[in-house]
Amino acid sequence: MTNTEKLINVAVCGAHMTGLPLNSQLTSLGGKFVQETSTTPDYKLYRLNGFTPARPGLLRVDEGGAAITLEVWSLPIENYGAFVSGVPAPLGFGTLTLVDDSAVNGFLCEHYATLNAIDISHFRGWRNYLKETA
Repeated sequence: MTNTEKLINVAVCGAHMTGLPLNSQLTSLGGKFVQETSTTPDYKLYRLNGFTPARPGLLRVDEGGAAITLEVWSLPIENYGAFVSGVPAPLGFGTLTLVDDSAVNGFLCEHYATLNAIDISHFRGWRNYLKETA
């Protein structure tokens, strides 16, 4: 990486996290792990239906939310479009607020997909959910 290469931080909260099935989609595009952190406590996490491998959906809510653990990755800006374009609906990208009140681009989920999904917010993260339900 040159000093002039521009990077963008990307938050991932599910199958793209370190060691999980879709992490290679980040690393193959030059993604580098930055940190593990969490959202502000106004998000819900759902286990979505119809995905292999299984994936969560993150949704910002007005009440009943939790701080959800996620990872922040740094991605070369020229690869950001390739990464985002591979994200299937009802998942998408938007701005997430982290526990330190900073903003980062990351995975979000459309509300309609949560209506028939399982609310797993009480696990406070995808890894915790996987560990507890294995």
